[in-house]
Amino acid sequence: METDDSEYLDLSGIKHYQFCKRRWALIYIEQLWEENALTLEGHFMHERVHDSSFTESRGAVLLSRGMPVRSQTLKITGICDMVELHRSPDGIPIQGREGLWRVYPVEYKLGRPDSRGADDLQLCAQAMCLEEMFVTDIPEGAVYYGKLRSRHRVEITDELKAKVRSCVSEMYSLMRRGITPKVKPGKACTNCSLYEKCQPGLMGKQSVKGYIRRAIEEEQT
Repeated sequence: METDDSEYLDLSGIKHYQFCKRRWALIYIEQLWEENALTLEGHFMHERVHDSSFTESRGAVLLSRGMPVRSQTLKITGICDMVELHRSPDGIPIQGREGLWRVYPVEYKLGRPDSRGADDLQLCAQAMCLEEMFVTDIPEGAVYYGKLRSRHRVEITDELKAKVRSCVSEMYSLMRRGITPKVKPGKACTNCSLYEKCQPGLMGKQSVKGYIRRAIEEEQT
């Protein structure tokens, strides 16, 4: 039986929300987006990784790219960059594969670890979806950083899961009320692709679309 995901939140939005709540609202509530060099480079990297038809076997490890995931409990849906299945006596059966397997999500990022923990939070949300889908426990995953060419191991703790639940709850609340939160300008604002649309100096909950509309009206009077 298929389930309608139209009311589900985009899992990848969790990173935007943790990085900047206003940025998340501009993208997902006000439907605004702009590309810059950093976002384009990130898209190219994910395009290389996201190939849902790709499955590779490396000894005792199976690699699956672009795996769609969802959680009915959290009401989020998205795509995992990479899910590794490690042959393990403590694992679970996988349809079409012999033996038992341990599920290990890997998220790909262009730059370096962020100080806000947004990448860890996004990976944890993926793990929670996979736990629900495969009926298993996932104690850890990893984030691969392209600039460093190395993995950052992430422990999927109860504390991190609680942060994901709180984050998703806040996102749903803002979405229902249609609120774009206030912004606290910082150094990261200058590199944000939405800087011009955000207007961080306005410091209000007003809709950016409303601001633009009023500015046009003022020019015409």
